[in-house]
Amino acid sequence: MLNTEDIRNKEVINIYDGKSMGFVCDIEINLKEGRIDGIVLPGDRGFLKMFGKETSDYVIKWKHVKTIGEDVILVDVPPIID
Repeated sequence: MLNTEDIRNKEVINIYDGKSMGFVCDIEINLKEGRIDGIVLPGDRGFLKMFGKETSDYVIKWKHVKTIGEDVILVDVPPIID
């Protein structure tokens, strides 16, 4: 069985391109259905944070999570094309 502490602070690697996406800061839970809907990665808060502007967090839907290992979580998320 997995608990939230097992997921939080793990590095997320996208197997689509092999890049690190960051570290899990939270999970998204559907309380009505009693399931995890996704994992949350913090948005880029670098330079803009000094001016009080927060960027939104990035949610990876649970269906894209492929494996949860001891050190990392592997996801398969294709790039977003603008």
